[in-house]
Amino acid sequence: MAGIDNIEIIGLVAATLTTAAFLPQVYQTWKTKDVSGLSLPMFTMFFVGIVFWLVYGVLKESLAIILANAVTVISSFLLLYFKIKYDKK
Repeated sequence: MAGIDNIEIIGLVAATLTTAAFLPQVYQTWKTKDVSGLSLPMFTMFFVGIVFWLVYGVLKESLAIILANAVTVISSFLLLYFKIKYDKK
């Protein structure tokens, strides 16, 4: 993996902020089991997109992209799981 330079530090800060902003939604959904505001098609597309971003980050050897998207893949998978499990249809 390439060394960490100033550009990668900017990416790491951006990754931290955007990933951290997503985590309260996962926690709130887990706590309340309220998935009525979550769109299954949107989250499915989002999840697939994040998986592609993770693959892209691995291929580009970008620590920022890998870390952000690894965490987001896990958290978005949890939201998808919650949506399927708790959806009242």
